[in-house]
Amino acid sequence: MSWQGAVERTVTGMGYELVDTERVGGLVRVYIDQPAGSDSTSHSGTGGTGTFITVDDCEKVTRQLQHVLEVEGCAYERLEVSSPGLDRPLRKAADYARFAGEQVEVTLKEPFKGRKKYRGELHPLEAEGAFRLVLPSQKPSAKPGAKVSTKRAKPPAAEGAAAEQALDFSLDEVREARLVPVVDFKGRRFAAAPESGNPSDVQVEGGRIR
Repeated sequence: MSWQGAVERTVTGMGYELVDTERVGGLVRVYIDQPAGSDSTSHSGTGGTGTFITVDDCEKVTRQLQHVLEVEGCAYERLEVSSPGLDRPLRKAADYARFAGEQVEVTLKEPFKGRKKYRGELHPLEAEGAFRLVLPSQKPSAKPGAKVSTKRAKPPAAEGAAAEQALDFSLDEVREARLVPVVDFKGRRFAAAPESGNPSDVQVEGGRIR
């Protein structure tokens, strides 16, 4: 079994969701989250109420992964297990469905009207693998003729409300997508700059002797 397969089997078998894995030389990084529907916040680990990944969770998974990787003969020098952070990546269609209604930043593979990056509220469409990003309303630019980029469709606006700008896209058009970091201070939600590290991070030196 590959090391990725061993990691996925172990993490999911312990009741967590495997968000992503990385291997750089002898370093193995594993990102875990609470599974959808586990009474977790919709924007995992962002300071809202509900369950999210803790240091204890990371330590528990680390201990089990050490044992499994040893048994499977997967050599590594250092193992890191952590939460996906405030700017959690969206990898699978299930991730997009889970975080519908959240603020998301999408980077397209190809530019649309001179832009690759768009940020807005994520919504699923009826077609499989298709989603809509409702863009924030913007004031008219000072430059004459400047407009907010709009792709393919605009959702209908409520009576008396301004039409919303929207970006429709399919997953195969996306290079990267991440949640927009949000911090909740006593019920007030604020956008936050992405953090360089994760608070729920456990590192282990050493692994199976080659």
